[in-house]
Amino acid sequence: MKNSNSSLEFLPTTFILIGIPGLEAEHLWISIPFCLMYIIIFLGNGTILHVIRTDTALHQPMYLLLAMLALAEVGVSASTLPTVLGIFLFGITEISFDVCLFQMFFIHSFSIMESAVLLAMSVDRFVAIYSPLRYTAILTLPRIFGTGAVMGLKSIMLMAPLPMLLRHLPFCGHNVLSHSYCLHPNLIHLPCGDISINNIYGLFIVTSTFGLDSLLIVISYGLILHTVLSITTGEGRRKALNTCGSHICAVLAYYVPMIGLSMVHRFGHHVSPWLHAMIANAYLFFPPVVNPIVYSIKTKEIHRGIVRMFSEKRARV
Repeated sequence: MKNSNSSLEFLPTTFILIGIPGLEAEHLWISIPFCLMYIIIFLGNGTILHVIRTDTALHQPMYLLLAMLALAEVGVSASTLPTVLGIFLFGITEISFDVCLFQMFFIHSFSIMESAVLLAMSVDRFVAIYSPLRYTAILTLPRIFGTGAVMGLKSIMLMAPLPMLLRHLPFCGHNVLSHSYCLHPNLIHLPCGDISINNIYGLFIVTSTFGLDSLLIVISYGLILHTVLSITTGEGRRKALNTCGSHICAVLAYYVPMIGLSMVHRFGHHVSPWLHAMIANAYLFFPPVVNPIVYSIKTKEIHRGIVRMFSEKRARV
C-alpha cells in the first residue's frame, strides 16, 4: 500500500473485481456466453472492416464511418476482455491500481469515440438525403479522415485528466468494484475524500460528448424527417428512410443501455448489485454484438461484400 498523509488514506495497490455479484459459483458457466459474445464482436466487426478495406467500391463516407464505428467497438471490447475472461475463466479477480486506471481510460475513450462516430453518421445521412447531388463534394475523403482524427484526439484529451484526478484521492481501504472491469462511475464511489472536482469534470465530459452528441443526432433526424416529408413520391420517402434504418438501430443499441446505466448509477442506490452488473454488461456488449449483425443484414453493399468474400474463399478451396 502507498502511504499518504494519514495511515487511513492511501492508494490501493490492487482493486477487487466482483464480476456478477451473487453468481460467483457459476462463473465458469457464465464465461460461455461472454466467450460467444467476444467471438461475435471480433469476427463480426473484423469482417466488416475487412470487406470495407478490400472493396474499393465501399471507400465512401458512409462505409468509412461504419469502419470507424467498428474500430471503436473492437477497442471497447478489447479493453474489457482481459479482466472479463480472467474473472469468469480463471478466477482472477485482482487488478492493479494503474492497470485499472488504464482500462478505465481506454473503455471510456473508445466509448466517447463511438458516440462521436454515431453523430458523424447521422450528419452523413442528412447530407445524403438533403443534397444527394453534392454529397461527394461536401463529404470528401480528406474531410472524413480528418473527422476521424479529430474524434480520436478529442476522446484522448477529454479522458486524460481523469486517471490523474483519481490518483490524488484517498481511498481509505476501499478497493472492491462491482463490475468485471474498471468504469469511472464505479471508481468514483470508492474514495473517502472530496470528489467534487472529479464529479464536475465527469459531468462536463458526459454533457460535452454523450449529451451533446445525442442532442445533435436528434436534431439531425428532425432535419432528415423534414426533408423526407418534402419528397413528393411515397417511393422516394421510403427509399430515403430505408437508408437510415441501420443507423437508427445502432443509435438505439448504444444510447438506451447507456441511459439505463447512468440512471442506475445516479439513482439506483437500493437496486440489486446483480442488476447493476447486467446493465453495465449490456452497455458495453450489446452495441458491438448487434451492430455488425444489423449492418450485415440491412446494408445491401455490406451484405454483398460479405457474400462475395466467402464465395471467393470457397472458390479457392
